[in-house]
Amino acid sequence: MASLVSSTRSAARATYSAYKRQPIRWRLAGGSAALTLVILLGFAVIVGTLTTRAIYKDFNRQVSSAADRLQAQQYYEYYQNDRKGHPQYRFPIDLDAFAASTNAAIRVVTGTGRYFASSKGAPNFGRPISESEEIHGWKVETREIQIYAPSNPEYDFRIFAQYGRRISDVRATANRVKLFLGLGVLGGTALALLAGLATARRAMEPIAELTDAAREIARTRDPAGVIPRPQADDEVAELSLTLESMLHALDDARTETEAALVRQREFVADASHELRTPLTSVLANLELLEETLTGEHREAAASALRSSRRMRRLVADLLLLARADAGREPPKRSVDLSSVVTDAASELEPVAGDHEISISAPHGLEIEGVQDELHRLVLNLMENALRHTDPGTAVEASVERSNGHIVLAVEDDGPGIPPELRDKVFERFFRAHGDRSGSSGLGLAIVRAVAESHQGTVKLEPPLDGRGARFVVRFPVKKPSESKA
Repeated sequence: MASLVSSTRSAARATYSAYKRQPIRWRLAGGSAALTLVILLGFAVIVGTLTTRAIYKDFNRQVSSAADRLQAQQYYEYYQNDRKGHPQYRFPIDLDAFAASTNAAIRVVTGTGRYFASSKGAPNFGRPISESEEIHGWKVETREIQIYAPSNPEYDFRIFAQYGRRISDVRATANRVKLFLGLGVLGGTALALLAGLATARRAMEPIAELTDAAREIARTRDPAGVIPRPQADDEVAELSLTLESMLHALDDARTETEAALVRQREFVADASHELRTPLTSVLANLELLEETLTGEHREAAASALRSSRRMRRLVADLLLLARADAGREPPKRSVDLSSVVTDAASELEPVAGDHEISISAPHGLEIEGVQDELHRLVLNLMENALRHTDPGTAVEASVERSNGHIVLAVEDDGPGIPPELRDKVFERFFRAHGDRSGSSGLGLAIVRAVAESHQGTVKLEPPLDGRGARFVVRFPVKKPSESKA
């Protein structure tokens, strides 16, 4: 019993869960159709019961009335004996005609059930027992028939007329009524479902408009978008006002956030710029101390000098990123990217160690940009390749013109970058797990910032010939009018 209750509850929960997963319009239409089905079923049961009762009652009344007419019209009159001495009777009406007119069967018998007369094809109803009874699927009404034998009282005895009609005739009529009622219930339910769907669709149109408006706002990311407001003062209108208020609040919050970010970027840019002067002074003093001190004091000064140089590099990186974020772009001029790559390779040559640096950069590939920033971009890409590859491996930088772009590519023979990290390497302060190279995590972020400030793109593309990593930067080709200027 407990398992049955548990299974019933599980089935009920599953049904309810399936119902909750359906769209609202289907739930509304389904609820309306279910309610209509219950109402129509109740109506059909009541009407069907009353109608079938009336049909059977009318049938019984017709059978009884027809038997009464037969009794009133039918009698037998003795007039003579035949040659064998059997009595002969006159029949006032034709039993076959009377039976055919009412689709019935008539049988005349004595009180003991002995056959006396019948209509064509009439079955044997047995001896008469009561006035009204059902016999083998027939509704039979029994009436006593008078016999007149004034000239021979010997043949004056009692006979009975059994008038019967098939119950299947009225049962078929009742079944047709039930069928029509059943079809009416199904048809009414189907119409209620369709009407419910149409009504729900009309009712959900304001919600659909709100959804389209919200989807458009999500696509454009513009909280100042217009939210449609229904004419009716209902729950949908309240939802529209709530969404509109929410968007205004989000717009205000975004404005405040953007203003705060702008102030923060300007502060970082100004702070980074102001830090360059004291750092330069500190570096000069530390370099002087390193030259004049000896022993442990010299080593301490050298360590401080290395940290200060690293800090100057970090401040320069932060200044570059802050200027890019704040939109402070230095004036641009024509820059030969091939010369920039050559200068960066020359700068890294003394610290390349056992790495082999090769360059393929024909002169004359000019773009419009800031030379210092482009130098930082190339330097960061090549330093990144040297830092993350083993000694003895090759690093190659190339510049070429391709499909309307100046393409800078830096490749190495290192272990490459795992697929799960390829979308994160350009994030600020990102360093792979276990990276002990001392990198600040800003190198590739600066590469992307410089590329975008020059209307270019940077991507980590699949390596050629199974090599390690391949970074490709594409810049738009300088227009002839800009070249002349």
